[in-house]
Amino acid sequence: MGSNDSEGARRPVIGLPTYSERARYIHWDTDSAVLPRTYVDMVERAGGIPVLLPPTGIARPELVRRLDGLLLTGGADITPARYGAEADPTTKVRPDRDEFEFSLFELAHEAGIPVLAVCRGLQLVNVALGGTLVQHLPDRLGHTDHSRGPGVFGVTTVATAPDSRVAAIIGPEVKAHCHHHQAIDTLAPGLTASAHAADGTIEAVEADTGPFLVGVQWHPEEDATDYRLMRALVEQAALYEQERNR
Repeated sequence: MGSNDSEGARRPVIGLPTYSERARYIHWDTDSAVLPRTYVDMVERAGGIPVLLPPTGIARPELVRRLDGLLLTGGADITPARYGAEADPTTKVRPDRDEFEFSLFELAHEAGIPVLAVCRGLQLVNVALGGTLVQHLPDRLGHTDHSRGPGVFGVTTVATAPDSRVAAIIGPEVKAHCHHHQAIDTLAPGLTASAHAADGTIEAVEADTGPFLVGVQWHPEEDATDYRLMRALVEQAALYEQERNR
């Protein structure tokens, strides 16, 4: 999939689920499908074609057939009932996003489409594959280093696991832009923790086998100078597109 660039190469199409929020623009104050521009720019710089995917109910197979890669974006908390828990007072959910994105990931995963999951996206992948979440990290850790306040990214040093796919992409450590009050509790079967914060919080995971599936708890789109993770997804998406069209 994807249109031709100036050299005739096909650029892979990367799907990005959007937020569904009230937004103000020009003269309007209305319910909207929105996404921070930083995600779009990261995909474009890495050589992909970004396509925004608003939550529209259950994802359809024909949508997934038009994608070469999937970037599961950040946002609100996962509905705790999906991992057998009661909601904590701090948990803020968006059931419409859950409905769309869980079904979207299931279809993409079954089709072997490369996936990069960011923050909420990592948590969604973990829950979809059978894991659970900590609903409020400060209650467990006694600090708020992973989320400094509404709309403020903190910078956390994250160490990657040697010989992991994540380490091969970004090296032994990264200064990660973090904004999350939840994290992985029980790791899903088939996933390996491939990066941790100093307090032990899982900050990245990857699939043990199969197609490219990497999730990070931080926000790589917030570092405009570093799009190695996104480039890795685009490269894998290009290979997927070539194999599919043979």
